Amino acid sequence: MRGARRAAVALLTVSLALTGCAGGASDSGGDSKALSEAKSAEGAGAADRGYEAGKGAAADTKAPAPAPQRQHVIRTAELAVEVEDATKALATARRVTEGAGGHVANESTERIDETHVTSRVVLRVPQESYDSVLTELAGTGRLLSRKADAKDVTEQVVDVESRIATQRASVDRVRKLMDRATRLSDVVTLEGELSRRQADLESLLAQQASLKDRTTMATITLELMEEESEKASDSEDRPGFLDALGGGWNALVAALAWAGIILAAAAPWLALALVGYLVWRLFVRPRRSARRAQREPAEESGE
Repeated sequence: MRGARRAAVALLTVSLALTGCAGGASDSGGDSKALSEAKSAEGAGAADRGYEAGKGAAADTKAPAPAPQRQHVIRTAELAVEVEDATKALATARRVTEGAGGHVANESTERIDETHVTSRVVLRVPQESYDSVLTELAGTGRLLSRKADAKDVTEQVVDVESRIATQRASVDRVRKLMDRATRLSDVVTLEGELSRRQADLESLLAQQASLKDRTTMATITLELMEEESEKASDSEDRPGFLDALGGGWNALVAALAWAGIILAAAAPWLALALVGYLVWRLFVRPRRSARRAQREPAEESGE
């Protein structure tokens, strides 16, 4: 009996041990699978986060769209207008130009005759008022001719600005070298180099100022001409009493002038003839008269 009991206890113990081992293995496999799935999920999440981060970084590092480059244009125009009164039209041109914020750069007025005047004026107006001022000036009278020109100098402006920046950096470098120079020969060489580069920089700045003036202010050359009336033309073609009197007087003055020239040319000969006449009158004639007087008594006594 005791042997049977011992065998039963041993069998039960082995069964419990086998059952526990199987459960532990099952639990261990489940835990490993869960851990693997968790790691996979974590890796996928990290990958998603990395993709989003990379996408955001790419969006942040994407260069902004370049701003449109400003265009620099030199505008010039020439107008020829026939007006009734050049003086009034010139005053109107000044008023329109000053009202637009411009100024008169040059002006010349010429009177052709008593009834005909022409004026030529150079106007500088802002670019934004160029078209409106041009229209108003053309409307001051009858437009005879119009010429407009627009020259794009954007590349030239950008080039000058770039060269100015480079030249300024070059000048700064030379100044820093002068601050560190210790030998007199180096200082003299650097001073000469600095003077040359500063002169180049000033030349570039002058070009920039000239371009800025010509691209911000347009130039308009206006020529105003009065219409020559038919009455004036007829009066010029048909001379009047005063014209005839003036012509006669001019002819008389010209004749007297020529007479004076002839007398001046003949003056030496006249002076020689006058000397000869005086010699004959003072010396030759008295002697001849004396001889004649002596002959007459002698002839009378001979008779």
